[in-house]
Amino acid sequence: MQLGILKELSDNRVSISPESVKKLSKSYEIVVEKDAGISAFFSNEDYEAVGAKSTSRDELLKNCDIVFSINPPSLDDLGLMKKNAIIVSQFSPFNQPEIAEQIAQLGISALSMDMIPRTTLAQAMDVLSSMASIAGYRAVLKASDYFPRYIPMLSTAAGTIPPAKALILGAGVAGLQAIATAKRLGAVVEVFDTRAAAKEEVMSLGAKFIEVEGATDDKAAGGYAVEQTEDYKKKQAELIAEKASKADIIITTALLRGRPAPLLLPKSTLDNMKPGSVIVDLAAITGGNCEVTENKKVVTYKGISVIGDSNLSEEISQHASILFGKNIENYIKILFTESGELDMENELVSASCLAHQNENIYKKNN
Repeated sequence: MQLGILKELSDNRVSISPESVKKLSKSYEIVVEKDAGISAFFSNEDYEAVGAKSTSRDELLKNCDIVFSINPPSLDDLGLMKKNAIIVSQFSPFNQPEIAEQIAQLGISALSMDMIPRTTLAQAMDVLSSMASIAGYRAVLKASDYFPRYIPMLSTAAGTIPPAKALILGAGVAGLQAIATAKRLGAVVEVFDTRAAAKEEVMSLGAKFIEVEGATDDKAAGGYAVEQTEDYKKKQAELIAEKASKADIIITTALLRGRPAPLLLPKSTLDNMKPGSVIVDLAAITGGNCEVTENKKVVTYKGISVIGDSNLSEEISQHASILFGKNIENYIKILFTESGELDMENELVSASCLAHQNENIYKKNN
């Protein structure tokens, strides 16, 4: 079976690093698009040294049995693939459900790694968690680039500078890494999350957990935030506004799968924040947690820098690629039956499958 690694067209990462190719080449013939790893500082020679062959994009798509990418190739690219070939990417079908039907009509199979259930069994192949961890780390560093003051407390002969106050909204994987990074830099950190289970983790990192009573149970949400009652939202908004007015740096991470991100920072809250404050909105791709957020842009609102970016992991392209590749290594282990067919009896495979044998599996499952 021939496995192909596509070059990302607008992303610094690559789906499989040479480190993972070295392991996978024991079982598969590996083909990599020329310069696929350049932006992650992996050369063509690095891939060739561990057993991969370099080729053009068209040749890879036409000949490979299974193709990997981080971001979905265009339908034109997918149309070049041979019948019954497999494309593995992140299709975000919740945001574009039509993609499953379009791929089914091409006669190829599609697997979406962002659809792998976020269970204990699937942790080793959870690309969302791997990339979120990097994004949380990078978000704090990004904020420091725009923050016009020191983050740690500093004592000098001229006087003492107090530490910056960081507010983290959402204590999932990204939020926890943001907490740890902000603490390392010396900030005083407060954290808000609707999930009661997050309290212990937040406190173990040395941050203060902000609690709002009456949250909706979220045990079945797979690590995502859930929709809350109007009464809860009112209490939440009041408390966040109060904490935001005193914060220097705010990192927002709250996403609702398949729905617009919850609005946590309306203009009325920003109006009471200090000039020079920085907001990094990791939910920008689905509308953002801040009212003035624009994805892939830095907006200045009354002296506040609002950075909207849901793909900060690509800014740490090498480690992001290594982790993504390790996730793929583990995913491949469960993909096939002994006869080499997709193992649709495996719940992780079937849940992440969008199209197979000209059938729209995503529609069937959802």
